[in-house]
Amino acid sequence: MSDFGLSSTSRTRRHFLAATAALACTFPLRLHAQDNAASAQPAPQPFSFDLLAEEMRALSQGPHQPAEPVGGFLAELDYDDYRLVRFRPDRMRWSSETSTLALAAFPMGWLFKEPVILYEVADGNATEMRFTTEDFEYLNDLGSRIPPLTDMPGVAGFRLHHPLNRPDVMDELVAFVGASYFRALGRGSAYGLSARGLALNTATATGEEFPRFSRFYMERGTGAGVITVYATLQSPSVTGAYRFVFFPGATTTIDVTARLFFREDVEELGIAPLTSMYLYSEKNHMQFDDFRPKVHDSDGLRILRADGEAIWRPLNNPPRLSGSYFPETSPRRFGLHQRERDFEQFQDTEANYHRRPSLDIEPVGDWGPGHVRLVEIPSDLEANDNIVAYWVPEAPARAGDAREFAYRMHWGDLPLDPADPIAHVEVTRAGHGGVAGVELQDNMRKFVVDFRGGFLDQLGPDAEIAPVVTVSNGEVLSSVLQRVPQTGVWRLFLDLGAEDDAVVEMSAHLAGYGRKLTENWLYQWINAR
Repeated sequence: MSDFGLSSTSRTRRHFLAATAALACTFPLRLHAQDNAASAQPAPQPFSFDLLAEEMRALSQGPHQPAEPVGGFLAELDYDDYRLVRFRPDRMRWSSETSTLALAAFPMGWLFKEPVILYEVADGNATEMRFTTEDFEYLNDLGSRIPPLTDMPGVAGFRLHHPLNRPDVMDELVAFVGASYFRALGRGSAYGLSARGLALNTATATGEEFPRFSRFYMERGTGAGVITVYATLQSPSVTGAYRFVFFPGATTTIDVTARLFFREDVEELGIAPLTSMYLYSEKNHMQFDDFRPKVHDSDGLRILRADGEAIWRPLNNPPRLSGSYFPETSPRRFGLHQRERDFEQFQDTEANYHRRPSLDIEPVGDWGPGHVRLVEIPSDLEANDNIVAYWVPEAPARAGDAREFAYRMHWGDLPLDPADPIAHVEVTRAGHGGVAGVELQDNMRKFVVDFRGGFLDQLGPDAEIAPVVTVSNGEVLSSVLQRVPQTGVWRLFLDLGAEDDAVVEMSAHLAGYGRKLTENWLYQWINAR
């Protein structure tokens, strides 16, 4: 079975909320013995993305119809049962000696009680893909509780396989399961952060709403992509039609088009949302009694602005819920990155955090003014997804609106360009402020930022460069810049002071010789005691 959502540590915020949100499905449930009429070959239906979008537009003009959770033996499967269910490799769809694509389904049960319906598209027609209890194997004595030769009312989601790393191995490429969540891989990657179809009212007083992909339509080998996947999105406030075109590789790219139709006002609309986990690293390791130096799926938010300037915002595990807004107009890219790639920095032989992919969102077309929002949620467990990032358009979404957004997703290591003349932030450290060896002072914190790369690497220790530091809601008590001869990095030391419970925003970069030499380092310190 795929490791996506099925390990012993996978009872995460992502899956819990996926199961408890009020979600929609327009298809009746089917649960019959296989000799019933429901097992007959389903009839093809005319299909196109435009037809799907018009269907979802019409659906938005009526009331939301929540789905009733499935009953019967599927409703009785608990967490321990669910771990014993596997899709049979010999029942994978499209699998053959010459195929470069195969599909496996995730079973319903446990948290996944609303059926997802899959279709195959060919020659302008869509035909439903049927699944039965014979498509799955049931370990230990679970098989004695499962009725044989029984049609399933749907599935929980699906995963696609493709020879991503070796031509003779069908690796997992992407998995869609739970609400509108999905995860993809680049070459050499291990599953890490997730994407979502849409974020609605995340961390607002209104309360978050979790849309759901209720149907998927698969069209193989269209154009240059290995597959195009279409999806219907349903929620109390909005309906939508989505198109995903997959281009696997060292960096796997997915071209996304989302057509959204609003039946209600939305307080905050989140486009291209990303969800990840940051527990600790150099900045806060002292809070965790753990042999591993770092535990995180992502370590920073990177924004490439319209003018080409780059922002690097290291992630926090804050003492309380925190939200940051970064105003932008048509940014070139934004995303959550795993910049650290050294196994020695994680020492985790099972989670393989050093192989977790980064994910960039590249807007297609003019997205206009808005904000990149970063939400950071306190967490003491690595099973919790506590980081969210997305685009918030300046114009609010109102009932009756129709919006379309297009973007390209980049999944993989996303290494820094060695030819870039601008230096990057290599690491951020934090600790008690003041001078080592003397009594600690309250309301003081030290931040240490290492810069490396670009023109900066060519400069000697006497180069005429200086830090440019800005702080709001706090005070810079000292600022020192030095070149570290042992590693070659340029290290900036900042001692900051702030009042109790202050939220301090800071930014810094290095400049010299009439130019900016580094990306912009941004950080937030909540002085909670």
